[in-house]
Amino acid sequence: MAKSYRTLRARMSPDARSRANEKARAMLQAMPLAELRRARRLSQEQIAAILHVKQASVSKLERRTDMYISTLRGFVKAMGGDLEIRARFPEGDVTIDQFEDIDDPQRDARP
Repeated sequence: MAKSYRTLRARMSPDARSRANEKARAMLQAMPLAELRRARRLSQEQIAAILHVKQASVSKLERRTDMYISTLRGFVKAMGGDLEIRARFPEGDVTIDQFEDIDDPQRDARP
């Protein structure tokens, strides 16, 4: 008979629980688009309807390893999020903001 997660977790040492929590947090911070969509409890059909494309297009998009930033931004927005692009350096992270208002015609006119 299978044991419930709650029962197994109760038997874990505090150190093991801490390691499991840290591993779960790390897994949630980095995942492919398809997993992210499923974690947000959205179907490919729902995303397709929001993006006004066919479900097959969403499937193809989720398998791509290279795409336009605007395409990725639209996909993330369809899931209810915002896309942030960040460069990581030893001395700290830098958010790259030149892609934030790509649909804003006034963006390039800003000083």
